[in-house]
Amino acid sequence: MTLPPPGNESAAIVTGASSGIGEQMAQILARRGYQVVLVARSADRLDELAARLGPQAHPLPADLSDRAARASLPDRVAGLGLIPDILINNAGLSTLGVVAKSVPEQEVNLVEVDVAAVVDLCSRFLPGMVDRRRGAVLNVASVAAFGPLPGQAAYGGAKAFVLSYTHSLRGELRGTGVSATALCPGPVDTGFGEAAGFDKEEAEAALPRVMWIPADKVAQAGIDGLAAGKAVVVPGRVNRIAGALFRVAPPELLLPALRRGHPAFKNA
Repeated sequence: MTLPPPGNESAAIVTGASSGIGEQMAQILARRGYQVVLVARSADRLDELAARLGPQAHPLPADLSDRAARASLPDRVAGLGLIPDILINNAGLSTLGVVAKSVPEQEVNLVEVDVAAVVDLCSRFLPGMVDRRRGAVLNVASVAAFGPLPGQAAYGGAKAFVLSYTHSLRGELRGTGVSATALCPGPVDTGFGEAAGFDKEEAEAALPRVMWIPADKVAQAGIDGLAAGKAVVVPGRVNRIAGALFRVAPPELLLPALRRGHPAFKNA
């Protein structure tokens, strides 16, 4: 399996493109000659990135927690005269803390961005890919998808959904010329943790430094895995070992250690 070839009309849609892994993926794809559609909430950051990437980059600001905004994306892409051959569902966020003390609106917002947006955009863009018999979808999950994550229960559950959903897509897409891959990174220094509510020092104390992979290397691994038609990509040898352990170990045996090191329980 290979990626659809780049061309004047062939576009790669990258959500969460304003920073971190999404920004790096957009740069990689632009260098490969794709028209890149940049989707995120921050119009200013998208404009800055588009200016760096040149005329083949197209900023489309959108709040992916908004169902109407998601529904408008296919028409907005078509209005650019582009054909969406690659979809990268990278946008995501997390909350921090126990469910019993959570803010319902924040938890549901997480589900809208991390789960509903993935389903929504796949449902909207995959039919055209299948009709054209070419396309590729990369859904960004996490090593958190492989096991429980007390202190970030909604995030862990959302990423488990994304992983399972992507496996199911692969079964449905077999023989269509369209592929689906799940990218499951470990910790990445992108500002993601700070947005969730814990600082870098807390995150590094909870997760060994050897697990941390730079955003550009995670992005490259994801694009390479997508091009190779892989089912799951876990960047970093230690993260692959951790993911394998999570898959085979009973959750009840993992919970004490996962809770002990998590920033959500530092004052518990």
